[in-house]
Amino acid sequence: MSETETATLGGGCFWCVEAAFKELPGVVEVTSGYAGGHTEDPTYREVCSGRTGHAEVVAVEYDPDVLPYPDVLKVFFTVHDPTQLNRQGPDVGSQYRSIILTHDDEQARIAAEYIEELEAESVYDDEIVTEVEPLSTFYRAEEKHQDYYEKNPGDAYCTFHADPKIEKVRNLFVEAER
Repeated sequence: MSETETATLGGGCFWCVEAAFKELPGVVEVTSGYAGGHTEDPTYREVCSGRTGHAEVVAVEYDPDVLPYPDVLKVFFTVHDPTQLNRQGPDVGSQYRSIILTHDDEQARIAAEYIEELEAESVYDDEIVTEVEPLSTFYRAEEKHQDYYEKNPGDAYCTFHADPKIEKVRNLFVEAER
C-alpha cells in the first residue's frame, strides 16, 4: 500500500457520511469529528447547538493509488445534496453544511475545479453551496459517534438516511469495481 492521504468532508450527519465512505475500496479509516469552527475541543452537544461554528465532518484516510482524490470528491457529491444551505434532510443548522476542508493547495485546487465542472455541466438544478476552505483543526468526535452505523444497525435514523447513501455508493462505486 502506498502512503495514505486524508480528505476532510462535511455533508450533513457524520454517521451517514462515515458509513457510506467505509464501503469504498481504498478507504483505510473514517473518523467522525468536528471542524471549521471557533470553539476549542467542542462536544457533540456544543456543536449541535450551532454556536461553535463547527460542521460535523469525517476524516477519510485513503490510499490514493486505489481511490484518487477526485474520486473521493465524486463520492462526496453523490452522497449528499451540495445545494442545500446549512441542512441535509431533516438536519438543519450550520453544523450540517456542505464543506470540504482541504489539507493542502492541491486538494483546494482540485475541489474548486471539480465544483466549477459540476456547475458548468448543470449537474444540479440549484447552485452548489459547498464551502471549500483549509482545515485548521480536526476534533475527533466522542467514541459513541465513531462507527455509529455499525454499532447501531437498527437505528431508525440510520435506516432511513444512511442506508440509501450506502446503497448508492455500493451501486455506483463498489459494484462498478467488480
